[in-house]
Amino acid sequence: MTEPRAYPDRIAESPQRRELAYEAEGARRRFTLAGALIVLSVALGILLVWQTSSSLLIIFAGILFASFLDACARALGPIIPVGRAWRLTMVVLILTALIVLGAIWGVGKLPEQARILIRVMDTQLDVLQQRLASVGVDLFGPDGGRDFSRWFPAHDKLFGHAQTAVGTASSILANTLVIVFVGLLFAYDPGAYRDGVVLLVKPSSRDRVRAVMDEMGGVLRLWLIGQLIRIVLMTACVWLALYLLGLPGAFLLGAQAGLSNFVPYLGPILAGVPVGLVAMPLGTSMLLWAVGIYTAIQSIEGYVIGPLIQREALELPPAWTLVAIVLFGSLFGVMGIALAMPLFAIGRIAVLRFYVEDWLGDRLGSN
Repeated sequence: MTEPRAYPDRIAESPQRRELAYEAEGARRRFTLAGALIVLSVALGILLVWQTSSSLLIIFAGILFASFLDACARALGPIIPVGRAWRLTMVVLILTALIVLGAIWGVGKLPEQARILIRVMDTQLDVLQQRLASVGVDLFGPDGGRDFSRWFPAHDKLFGHAQTAVGTASSILANTLVIVFVGLLFAYDPGAYRDGVVLLVKPSSRDRVRAVMDEMGGVLRLWLIGQLIRIVLMTACVWLALYLLGLPGAFLLGAQAGLSNFVPYLGPILAGVPVGLVAMPLGTSMLLWAVGIYTAIQSIEGYVIGPLIQREALELPPAWTLVAIVLFGSLFGVMGIALAMPLFAIGRIAVLRFYVEDWLGDRLGSN
């Protein structure tokens, strides 16, 4: 007796169920289409980044320069109580004056020192190759390749090819100008460019993205200031030590030793090779003194001073740092090696904040 009463209910419920099924099927189709579009967008984004990687690295270098200018302007705040734009203008004028004075001082001295160093290193590589060849070791391969000076753009042989020299100089000058102007534009109005990127995300997430981008900017400022302090200290110490030892071209050797700190672990090792080559003609005693003093200075800087300076900026494990340098170097060349550390640092922040904290729900706090 209950079955006839239930049958009309089933008939009445059938259209409603069909409607729900249609809605569920439509939702599944929309979800599938959205997923396909997301995958396609990600693939196109990766392809675009890969094809324009060199330009993107130059733009990122400009952002680093903007971070440096911003850090200098912030440092002047307690000393000179004027507007940020005025302080930034003062920083730009001071840097311009220092660059002009350095160029005037270096024009008469650095080219001659560079030629002397290249000539000495070229000769010593010839000597080293001959000694190794006498015991059956071919250091530079069957084609010879003992001309160390061809690795340096300043050598006369390279400048004998005018087209290559002009093309290389023009490319370097163009990239430098792009970095400078991008840095200036970003430095004078960083908030506008940040908010322009924030507009691309949904409104409920904009405050979070803005906070993470501000954290990335703080890390870049601290890292760059720390690197500059390390470069200046390393350059001054190596320059003074080699000058007191009597090595030719002590300033250039100190400068390349300081700049090598942009590439942790690998850079200081490679920077020791020119020091050893220049010291070799002056005898075994001078070679041991030069290499020993350079190693001592580099060890103190790398294991004591450097970690103390960078502790407040980054907390990057050494192994991952080396992996990042190798990967970025193999993918993007010299620019990738130079920018591997800051790129890895901001990438780490993005992963921790957006994936670990927001997606996985693990509140790490401030790292």
